[in-house]
Amino acid sequence: MARPRMKFANLDDDGLKKLTALEEQMGTLILAVEPVYPLAKLSDEQIKRIQALEEELNVVLLAFQ
Repeated sequence: MARPRMKFANLDDDGLKKLTALEEQMGTLILAVEPVYPLAKLSDEQIKRIQALEEELNVVLLAFQ
């Protein structure tokens, strides 16, 4: 079984209030997650390549080290 790379963020009261306010303003649900492993440090070119694939696949991609 794959190990999780992201987990739900543990927001403090102020952060949760800000997130809730934004959800209400936008009329949508927003999930706050944080990496379990460090995110990869990418060059501008690598970021562009990932963004292009995100668009093509209609997904969100996250790169980890």
